[in-house]
Amino acid sequence: MWLAYDEQLDSPVAVKVLAENWTEDQHVRQRFLEEGRFLRKVESPHVVSVYDAGELDDGRPYLVMSYADQGTLADRLEIEGLTPAQALEVVRQIGLGLTALHERGVLHRDVKPANVLFRTVEAHHGESPVRAMLADLGLGKALDVSSRLTMIAGTPSFVAPEQAQGEPLDARADQYALAALTHLLLAGEPAFRHASLAAAAQPGPTPGLSRPGREFPDAVDAVVRRALQPDREERWPDVESYVGALVESLGHHGDGSMPEPWLPLDPNLTQPGPRPTALPSGDPLPDPHPPRPSRRRRALIAAAGVVVLAAGAVAGYVVNRQAEGMVELSDTTGQLSVRVPSPWTGVTRTGQWTPPDQDQAQPSLSAGTEPGWSGGEGRGEGVFVGILAAEDLPEQLPGHPSCETVEESYTDTSNGDPELTQVATGCPGVIVERVRQVATNRYVWIQVRADDRATATDVLDEVEVSGY
Repeated sequence: MWLAYDEQLDSPVAVKVLAENWTEDQHVRQRFLEEGRFLRKVESPHVVSVYDAGELDDGRPYLVMSYADQGTLADRLEIEGLTPAQALEVVRQIGLGLTALHERGVLHRDVKPANVLFRTVEAHHGESPVRAMLADLGLGKALDVSSRLTMIAGTPSFVAPEQAQGEPLDARADQYALAALTHLLLAGEPAFRHASLAAAAQPGPTPGLSRPGREFPDAVDAVVRRALQPDREERWPDVESYVGALVESLGHHGDGSMPEPWLPLDPNLTQPGPRPTALPSGDPLPDPHPPRPSRRRRALIAAAGVVVLAAGAVAGYVVNRQAEGMVELSDTTGQLSVRVPSPWTGVTRTGQWTPPDQDQAQPSLSAGTEPGWSGGEGRGEGVFVGILAAEDLPEQLPGHPSCETVEESYTDTSNGDPELTQVATGCPGVIVERVRQVATNRYVWIQVRADDRATATDVLDEVEVSGY
C-alpha cells in the first residue's frame, strides 16, 4: 500500500499494488481484481472508495483508493478501548457500510477490527471529524455466488458458524460478524476466542456483555445475543434492523450527532503532507522508483524452541533500507526478507538450514539482539525465517514449556493462504510461531521473540517471501 497524491481529486490517496511474487498466481490476482470491482459497485461514505484501477508496466494490477489517515480499529484497540457511545457509533457507521454492500448484492465475509478504517473528514453541523469505513473485500463475494459458496474462509473469532462450515451464505453472516465486533467493543473482550474455523463452526453459548464496572441493560445484551445466534433464522432480518435495535436499546437516537467528537483525532498517526509542488519548467524529473509490493504476512513453524541454523550459514546479510528505526534484511538468495528494529541486527546470519526430520537444506535468515536469543531462558529478541518442504500445515505447533502461558494454536485463511499461529507469553516476553503456505509444497516458518506482543506482530507483518 502506497500513499500518493491525486491532482484531479486534489487529495491524498492510497495505492494498493499486487505484490510482485503473486503476479503469476491467478487465484490471488483474480481476488485482487474482484475486490476493486466490488468496491466500485458501492457508493457509501462508510465503504472505502476505489477511484481508479490499472496495471503497472510490469503487469501488476493496482487500485487507487480512499486514504485512511487515522488508522484502523485494531490500532485503536491496541492502545485503549472505546466508550459505549464511541463503540455504538463505530457499529452504526459500519452497519451503514454493510447495508450499502448488501443492497448492491455484495457480501463482505471478513468484518473485523483490522478491516475497519478511520478517515479524517470535514465536519458539518456537529458531525465527527473522523469517519469509519469498511475495507478489504479480498474475501468479498457477490451474494448470488455466496449462495452457492463452498470455500471456507474468514477470521475464526468473527466468522458466522455457517460460514465456518462452508454452507451457502447470505447477508446474515455479515450481521453475525458485526455482532461479534459489537461484543468486543462493548464488553472489552471478544465473545469467542476460536483457535480455528472448526471451533467457530460450533461456537457454544454466547457470554453476556456486562463486566465489573461496565454494566449494560438486559435489553442491550438481548439485541447482541440475537445477532450472535448460531442458527441464522433466529437472528435479526438484516443489519439495518440489528443496528436500529442496538441504538434503541442503548438509549441513543442514532442520528450521528454528538456534542463532542465521537472519536478523537490521533496526531501520532500518519498524516498526509502538503500538496506536492510542481517542478519548475525544464527541470528533469527525479529518477523513478517503482513502488514496493504491499507486504503480506507469510509464516511457518515446525519444531519447537531453539532455532538452529545449518553449519554452512554465514554472517553475510544485506541491508536494503533503514528508516524509522527499522532495518530491512535479506538472505543471499533474495527469497527471504524481513524488517526488524535496528537493535535486532546485533547477531545476523543467512544461508541455509535443514528442517527437522528433513534432509534437504532450505533458505533461511536469522537476526537477533544477542547470541542465543531464541533460547528458553534468554531475554534477547529476534526473528528466524526459514523455508520448509511440506504438503500440509502441521496439525499442531509444539509450544514452549518454559513460558508461563501457551495459547491454543489457531488457523487463519483470511489472507488467502492457510496459516497456523501460536503465541506463548511469560517466556519472559512473547514468542510467536507461525506456519504459512507459500507454494503447493512449500511453507515458511517464522519464529519471533520480543519483549512485547505489539513488536512481535509488527515483525511478523514485515516478513516477505518471493520466488515461490
